[in-house]
Amino acid sequence: MSRVPGILAIVLALLCGALPARAAQDAALERGTAITDPATLRELDGGKFRLDRMLLPERSADTPLANSALFALPSMAPVRQAIDGEFDRYIARHRVNLPKETIGVGEGFDFQLFDRTLLYSAETRFVLAGIVNRMDRTYAAEASCGEIRLIYRLTRMNKAAGDDASPPRLPMTLNLVLKARGEGSTITCSEVADRWLAAPLGGTLSGRDGPLDLIGHENIDRIETNLQIAHAPKSSVRDFRTDYLLKVFRYDRDARVFAEAPMENQIDRARLLADDGPKREFRAWLLDPANLAAFDRGTVLIPEKFLANGAIAPTPVGFDPSDLEPEFGLMQGEGAVFGEADVVAALRKAVEGGVKLQNIRSPAGFERRLNDVTCSGCHQTRGIGGFHFPGVDWMADKPSNTTVVPASPHFFGDQIRRRDILVSLRDGKAPDYSRGFASRPQLRGSTELAGTNYYDGWGAHCYVQGKPAASNDGSFRDWICAEGLTCQAAGKISRIGMCFVKSR
Repeated sequence: MSRVPGILAIVLALLCGALPARAAQDAALERGTAITDPATLRELDGGKFRLDRMLLPERSADTPLANSALFALPSMAPVRQAIDGEFDRYIARHRVNLPKETIGVGEGFDFQLFDRTLLYSAETRFVLAGIVNRMDRTYAAEASCGEIRLIYRLTRMNKAAGDDASPPRLPMTLNLVLKARGEGSTITCSEVADRWLAAPLGGTLSGRDGPLDLIGHENIDRIETNLQIAHAPKSSVRDFRTDYLLKVFRYDRDARVFAEAPMENQIDRARLLADDGPKREFRAWLLDPANLAAFDRGTVLIPEKFLANGAIAPTPVGFDPSDLEPEFGLMQGEGAVFGEADVVAALRKAVEGGVKLQNIRSPAGFERRLNDVTCSGCHQTRGIGGFHFPGVDWMADKPSNTTVVPASPHFFGDQIRRRDILVSLRDGKAPDYSRGFASRPQLRGSTELAGTNYYDGWGAHCYVQGKPAASNDGSFRDWICAEGLTCQAAGKISRIGMCFVKSR
C-alpha cells in the first residue's frame, strides 16, 4: 500500500491534465450520448425531469421535494431501509476487522462515516447532474431499446447562515434508470437513436420530437445509488482510503415500490468462496464457450443466483492484485473458483470452436475481466473520487476543478463506442455491442481518442512491454503509449501502468 499516495498524485494530475483535451473534444464525444451542459441541466431540473416530478408526475408544485419528504414516500421506504441496513452492517464489520480504528460521524474518528441524517434531511435534495444515453445496452434490454439514465447529485438546498458559497454538494449520486422506449410504444429503436443523434447539445431536447420527449414516469425501470459511506484520511497506520456503497432497487409496478435487487454482474465473491456447490456451478457456467465469448466481449449477463445485492467499492486500489478488488480470490489462493489451467483450457476450447476472442487471451486477462465486469470493479477504474459521472455543479457560483470535469476518463473514453452503436441502430444495422477493458476503450475506427489520456496519451493506462516479445501477455500487448511517451509500471507486481513522458 506504500505506493497509494503516489498513485493518488498521479490521479489528481491526470484529472487536471484532462481539462485541455476536454475543452477540445468533449462536444464531439458527448454528441448523442450524454447531456452535460450546466444551463441545459438547470432548465431540465426546473421541469418534469426534477426527481420528485419523475417519481410523482401528478405533483405540480414549483418547490422541489426535500429528501425528508422524498424518503417518506411509500415507494422509497424500502430504499431507506436497505441503505440503513448497509450502514449497520458496515459499522459492525469495521468493529470486527479493525477494532483499533474508531468509526463515526465527524473528523475525530479514524474512519469518518457519511452523516446519513443529511440523506433524509429537510435541507437536502437530489439535483439533476447529467443525462446519459445507454442504448449501447440494448443487448440487455432489447424490447426497450436500452436505457436512458437521469443522474442526480445529493445537494444541500439552503446556504448556511453567513455563508456566501452556493449550496454544497454531498458525496452521493442517485441514478434513475429509464427504458429508452416505453412499453406499448410504436416508435422503433432506429427512430429513438435518430432523435438522440440529431439533437444539438444546446438545442431542443424535451420538446416535441426531441429525445427526452420519449421518457417519463412510465419508463422507470430502477434506481441505482452510489454513496461515499466512509472516508479514512492518511494516518500513521494507513494510507488514504474511501469506501463507496453501491445498491440497486428495481421498480415493482404492481406494489409501486423500489425493491432491493441483485446488481448486474456483481459476483457474490464471499458466497462462492464459502460454498463448493455454487462455486462448481458458476465455474462450469462461465467457462462454457458461449458464455465465455460474451464475457470476453463484455456483454455477459450473469444469472442472478450468483450475484450480490450490494457492494462496497474501496478506492484507491492501485494496479497490483489485492483484496480491495471485488473478485480477488476467485483466481488467487486456496479454494479459488478458477485455476489457470481451467481458464487456459476453456480459452483453447472456445477458439477451436470458432470464437474470436477480442480481449481475454490469458488467465491475467480473464482475471481483469472478472473485476471490471462488476459494478464495483468498474467504479474503481479511473473514476473521479469513486464516481464516473459526478456532473458539473450548475448550482455553484464558482465550481472547483473537481466539478468542472463532469466525468472520468473511463466515461469519455467509451463515448466513441456508444456513438458507433447509436449510428448502427439508427441505420438499421446490427450493432457491435462489444467493449474493451474498462481501462482501455475501443477506438472503433475513430482517431478522436488517439494521443489523449482517454486512450494512449499522458496518464492513459498501458502495459510495460518486455523483451522478448513472447513474454508479453496476449491480453495487454496492444496497450502501448503514443509517440514520445513511455509506459511506467504503477505497481510492484503488475506490468500495468501509465503513459508518461520518457525520462532522459
